[in-house]
Amino acid sequence: MHRLDVPTPHLLPFAIGSFDTIGPLARASFPHRHSFHEIAYVTGGRGAHVVDLVRRPLRPPELSVIVPGQVHHWEQVAQLHGWVILFTEDFLLAHPGDRDALATLGGCPGLRVTAGAAPRIASLVAEMVREHGERADGFTSVLQAQLHILIAQALRLPGASGPAPGTGRTPPLAREFAALLARPGAAGRTVRSYAEELGVSVGHLTEVVKRSTGRTPGGLIRHAQTVEAKRLLSGSGLSVAQVAARLGFADPAYFCRFFRRETGVSPGDFRRATSGTARGRATGGTTAPEGAEA
Repeated sequence: MHRLDVPTPHLLPFAIGSFDTIGPLARASFPHRHSFHEIAYVTGGRGAHVVDLVRRPLRPPELSVIVPGQVHHWEQVAQLHGWVILFTEDFLLAHPGDRDALATLGGCPGLRVTAGAAPRIASLVAEMVREHGERADGFTSVLQAQLHILIAQALRLPGASGPAPGTGRTPPLAREFAALLARPGAAGRTVRSYAEELGVSVGHLTEVVKRSTGRTPGGLIRHAQTVEAKRLLSGSGLSVAQVAARLGFADPAYFCRFFRRETGVSPGDFRRATSGTARGRATGGTTAPEGAEA
């Protein structure tokens, strides 16, 4: 788990830089997840970007959004060039609707930047780099506005879809539930435990989440458990029983039945099929000044 720690007290956690200036972990080749958002604007290089087990060969220029909780790494990359923008949820306070847009974009990383869009995005990112470096009066507000525009531009790229930033279509309760579900270790919890933490009844949580997403909280929890199980089976050396325990299953046999029902294959077969993916290395709660971990 990588966390973002920006030491400047008057700036909500935000960092921007090239793959070189952010640091070597901006090109991390081992699976990891963030407690913050990342937007990677890749302008050159070869290799692949793997997000939640989906491998996408690089086709610069392209834009990738990685949201908190997603697992990603860069695979066999060479001459990787571009810019990395890192920021926490707090940096979105000026434009809360951007949370929904980022959630949409996080489901379609590797968006190809068209010839028409490339000059606008490159110019905007360059302005963000300049604004962040100069830190003139009001620069935080300017960066928040520029980030808002970048997100809007990303939603216009082929393959992206969803509501425009600022529309605020997702109810706050549904967003809070989604944020809790994205936390590491949260997939093994029950709908009732989420409802109690959010201060609402199970029925009300179910009604709001289903109206917003088309799925029940229980269905979203099962999906999160399945995704996390895939991450652990393909990216760690944990046994199937250990994976089951990590996800809140007391009985490994029941976990195996659950996994087969959700995916159509057993945990062992899935692990063997994905044995070629990179294995994760243990990383623990490291903080980094100016977003040195990405």
